[in-house]
Amino acid sequence: MNEHATLRVRAPAGARLALVALLGLTAASVGTAAAAAPSALPARVRPSQQLVSLLRPQQAMSGPSERSARVRLVASRRPLTGVRTTLPVVGQQTRQGLRWLLVRLPGRPNGRTAWIRGAGTVSSTSRWQILVDRSSRRVTVYSSGRPVRSFRAIVGKPSTPTPRGGFFVEEVIQLRSSDVGAPYALALSARSDVLQEFDGGPGQIGLHGLMNIGGVLGSAVSHGCVRLPNEAIRWLVFRISPGVPVTITR
Repeated sequence: MNEHATLRVRAPAGARLALVALLGLTAASVGTAAAAAPSALPARVRPSQQLVSLLRPQQAMSGPSERSARVRLVASRRPLTGVRTTLPVVGQQTRQGLRWLLVRLPGRPNGRTAWIRGAGTVSSTSRWQILVDRSSRRVTVYSSGRPVRSFRAIVGKPSTPTPRGGFFVEEVIQLRSSDVGAPYALALSARSDVLQEFDGGPGQIGLHGLMNIGGVLGSAVSHGCVRLPNEAIRWLVFRISPGVPVTITR
């Protein structure tokens, strides 16, 4: 699997609007983008991440056994764009000749992991990782464990904070120029800790642009999503694919 993202076909209008509803509401003045030098960033993170793409729906289990409790059925494709579901692998075991994978799951509860069968999946590896630091309000992008770019960002306000934890990119979405948060959005596996539902959507968190919403970079004013300069989100969508880990700290 090519780990470099290609531009996705636009999502169906109804699905796209459900995501756009999550991207925030209040327009404000647009700040100036800033990319920090790699030397100013933390030294290293993991150099790569094993991923698995689902060729068919998979029953997620509480343990690496068919006798374990069922957690949920994971669809083979994502709802907004129809792209194949790709999950980070955080562990694996072989039991009675069967390979089991411990994977991160999308949706609530945030950060949940479960076991799926290795059969009916395709493995790959990504060298990319994204770190969102809520306190400094910066998004840092790593490649092969080393920081390559850092951007000022807008994060969730105190009443609707950006959730902390280990997540991943579910889908890469090309938005219309008239959509809130255009030109692109990275829809994450994270969900709001406060908003169980927002304007018809599931409270899904995304990284997205500033078009038709704005905001001052370095502030905390969103409903939980992370807003980035338009040039930053354009840079990301040519490199980041589904399954890429996103860690949100502090």
